[in-house]
Amino acid sequence: MNVWLASQSPRRAVMLESLFGSLKCQGFPDVDETPSGGTVDIQVLSICKKKSQAVLEEHGFDLVIVSDTMLADPDDMDLALGKPNDTIEAAMMLHRLSGRRHQVWTATGIQLHGEWTFFVEHAIVEIDTLSDEQLVELVRSGSWKGKAGGYDLAGPMGAYARLIEGSESTVLGIAGEAMKLLHSLSL
Repeated sequence: MNVWLASQSPRRAVMLESLFGSLKCQGFPDVDETPSGGTVDIQVLSICKKKSQAVLEEHGFDLVIVSDTMLADPDDMDLALGKPNDTIEAAMMLHRLSGRRHQVWTATGIQLHGEWTFFVEHAIVEIDTLSDEQLVELVRSGSWKGKAGGYDLAGPMGAYARLIEGSESTVLGIAGEAMKLLHSLSL
């Protein structure tokens, strides 16, 4: 099966490489990922659909996958935490999440036989109370770059965070039900 992961996420690529031997990974850097308002689930689905609209009709792939992930602010579940732009924003986000639970929302679109199907799911993650040294270590690691909320559960943050509810793949960038469908298509 000829598969295009229309994403620039190395984490998503790693998740799918084991399922599909032939995988093209190329996202759309020009897609506007600015949240459009509404609750976090609506925002993440809106961005995912913008990514799907950037896929040309004639692309030559059997399967196309687009995805987007956002965190809900633990103080306001309707407010999304995006990706930090620099080390200061990363430190602020990690400090805000320290010692707390939060929701991670992922929307994934799968185009099969020219038809799009979208999945929107959330998972709950709890992060330990981080010491100043741990915060500095996480920021210096650079693992926050390009990551919603400033962390990667499968990276250094994995030592301080745990999945409370939902699918790990949702936290890592592909909605859990979408991942189940992709797994069944790879067999």
